[in-house]
Amino acid sequence: MSLNNPFIQVKVENIVATVTIGQPIDLEYLDKALPNVEYDPEQFPGLVLRLEAPKVTALVFRSGRMVVTGAKSTPTLIKAVKKIIKMLLKYYVTITTKPRIQIQNIVASANLGAEVMLEKVAFLLENTMYEPEQFPGLIYRMSDPHVVLLIFSSGKMVITGAKSEDEVFLAVRNVYMKLKELGCLREIKKEEEILSEELEYIEVGKTKKRITLKDLEV
Repeated sequence: MSLNNPFIQVKVENIVATVTIGQPIDLEYLDKALPNVEYDPEQFPGLVLRLEAPKVTALVFRSGRMVVTGAKSTPTLIKAVKKIIKMLLKYYVTITTKPRIQIQNIVASANLGAEVMLEKVAFLLENTMYEPEQFPGLIYRMSDPHVVLLIFSSGKMVITGAKSEDEVFLAVRNVYMKLKELGCLREIKKEEEILSEELEYIEVGKTKKRITLKDLEV
C-alpha cells in the first residue's frame, strides 16, 4: 500500500500469530526428540521451540495450539509455520488437518518525516491521551483500523493491535492525513537534532510514569 509520501517510513517489528493443528501434542516426547527446545511444565505449560532461520519462537501447547512470535512479515511467518509443521511430521507427530494460522497482533514502528505538535493533537483529536508531565508520547486509539498508536513529537510512532500489514500501512496513512488536515505537522529543520525522547523514559528519584502494555491495549 502506497503512503504517497516518500518521507514516511514504516517497519514491522513483530508479528504474533496463533497456529492450530487440531489434535493434541505429546510435549514430553517432543522435549526428548527435538533440538532447540525448552520444556519445564512446572514453570510454564508450553514447550518453547526456537528456529534460527527464520528467527522465530513458537510456544507449543498440549492442545495442539501454538503461539508464534518474531516474524517481521507475513511471508516469513508462513515460512516459519511450514518449517515447524515439517519438523513435527519428521518426528512422527500426527497432523491430519491443514494448520490454521491467525495473526493476533502486529507491532510496527513508523516515522512521519515531520514533527508532531502533540498538545494541539490532544486538543483537536478524539480518543487521545497525553500527559507530558508523565510520559512524552501521545496515545491515540484509532477506530479505523482498530489499532493503538503511540506518537512522539519527533514524528516517530509505535503501532500495535493491527491484524495485517495492510492495516499497519492504512493506520499510518490515516493518522498522517488526519494530522496534516488538523495542521498538527511541522517540517523538521535539517540543522536541528531531534532528541530520542521515545527511548525508555527513566529518571531516578522522580515519579515518572512508564507506558505499560495495559495502556496500549486496543
